[in-house]
Amino acid sequence: MPAARPYRIALNGYGRIGRCVLRALHERGGEHMQIVALNDLADQASVEYLTRFDSTHGRFPGEVRVDGDCLHINGHCVQVLCAPQPEDIDWAALNIDLLLECSGQYTTRDDAERFVQAGAPRVLFSQPMANAEAVEATLVYGVNHDLLPTDARLISNASCTTNASVPVLNLLNRELGLEQVSITTIHSAMNDQPVIDAYHHADLRRTRSAFQSVIPVSTGLARGIERLLPELAGRVQAKAMRVPTVNVSALDITLQTTRDTSVAEVNRLLEKASESEYFGLLGYTELQHASCDFNHDPHSAIVDGSLTGMSGPRLVNLLVWFDNEWGFANRMLDVAQYWLRKLDGKDNPANS
Repeated sequence: MPAARPYRIALNGYGRIGRCVLRALHERGGEHMQIVALNDLADQASVEYLTRFDSTHGRFPGEVRVDGDCLHINGHCVQVLCAPQPEDIDWAALNIDLLLECSGQYTTRDDAERFVQAGAPRVLFSQPMANAEAVEATLVYGVNHDLLPTDARLISNASCTTNASVPVLNLLNRELGLEQVSITTIHSAMNDQPVIDAYHHADLRRTRSAFQSVIPVSTGLARGIERLLPELAGRVQAKAMRVPTVNVSALDITLQTTRDTSVAEVNRLLEKASESEYFGLLGYTELQHASCDFNHDPHSAIVDGSLTGMSGPRLVNLLVWFDNEWGFANRMLDVAQYWLRKLDGKDNPANS
């Protein structure tokens, strides 16, 4: 019997997440999926250069070269497109199975539908949408990905912080019950901040130099968590601080549980989950780490059990690390693979 062809993937947007998705697919040995096209406004020389060299994740571990509109990755041709609008590309002509929208620019239902109207059979978005109705489902792999509708065409992969927090909260709410949750995201600088003070954003704090201050920014994390875990609606508060690092972020999580617990029990629950239901998604450590130790870590989140603390029998504090680029890119690939295999009836292990 001839081997099944690899699933054909396209990328729209080739920034931090788009490039990490391409790298992660090759590092994972993803023969079952191939990126056949990418669309970005950058010129081809820049696309080649930024694929080969990455200040955060290092040199690409393989051959990269451009020939015409083809970006050769280890001998495989990725067609490079340069279209400013979704409808400027005939996505159907590319014969793709799935489009990964990695620009972060499209968050409404009307915008999402533009890709489908231009011929994309289905789209996975690398950002949370403006409201739940903008897509058929918002998924966090390992928590609710099995609820993906078979006939879905528009799916959100949520955010990096949602992917980091939801597995932890889902587990502890199930085992201990959560009355209240307060989260501070300590997030690396992003490209919506300037290197030196300059008008760069409507949020005036984001006009300040990314590498000279800790900068409070707005966050939709609480809304994102409640979208995934509706039983926590009205119980989650979140704020975010941008810090002068280029990658790897952390969540400082304070939880009020519905029953008495202990540091030992909380850590035991999280460590056990990292070895079972959340294996490969949730990490656990009690070593004395700094953030750079988790650069290029594919987990959604890594709990630092050495810093778990309590005030009284029901107030728990956790520190959770996550590579906000690499972990999230790997979860996009997990959802993409699950979605495409489900379409082929392969989500049942008996059919794999």
